Amino acid sequence: MDIKSSIEDRVRWIKGILESTGARGIIYGNSGGKDCTLVGALCRMATENVLGVIMPCQSSANYGSDRDDAIAAGERFGIEQTEVDLTAVKDALVAAMGDKLAPADTPAGAERSALININPRLRMTTLYAMGQARGYLVAGTGNLCEYTVGYFTKWGDGAYDFNPIADLTVSEVYEMLEYLGAPANIIGKAPSAGLYPGQTDEAELGVTYADIEAYVRGGELSVSMRRRIADMEERTTHKRRSPLRYGDEE
Repeated sequence: MDIKSSIEDRVRWIKGILESTGARGIIYGNSGGKDCTLVGALCRMATENVLGVIMPCQSSANYGSDRDDAIAAGERFGIEQTEVDLTAVKDALVAAMGDKLAPADTPAGAERSALININPRLRMTTLYAMGQARGYLVAGTGNLCEYTVGYFTKWGDGAYDFNPIADLTVSEVYEMLEYLGAPANIIGKAPSAGLYPGQTDEAELGVTYADIEAYVRGGELSVSMRRRIADMEERTTHKRRSPLRYGDEE
């Protein structure tokens, strides 16, 4: 990959989207991670009107290392940052649902997953509210590896107006970050959605990003691992398509 040309093409693409939509700028969620840092940098190269929103929600890491890295990324690339604490909002929503959230026979782990997925959905609601008020588009921050295995929340971080890194694998994201001179701590830390203390992407997925990259790029991979990732891709097909309407084929 010609990194310089790829960056220039993406910046040109973002500028075209802003021009064609008449949007005044871009808003994105800044968790202090690799993907949002790259998206923020690319968007800032396309326009001065970029706002990164730091949105802590319960996880202690959101208030510490995540916030520190998010601020560092904003400072490095000259992006305005603001913070909206969503912890009380989630607490209020969960309290409002009470014992109505799930019936007694809910499968083990289902309720916990449902509660965890509230976080990215609240964050996207926040971004769209703030974005609409400003006339800004919402930028997506998911990479190709995450997209392939469905490692994103439907109607949460899977919702956006455009995504300038959707075709990039994790290693390619890192290559661009290094080229752009992103903060070293962001490049060096383990990828994490920051959904709960100690959470890391690869531990939660049960596969490495290197394995997923080999799968999507046609690299060497054991038969069993290839089958495992293919199963993950198949199970999450619903996340990558528009909602079914009557008359559509399932």
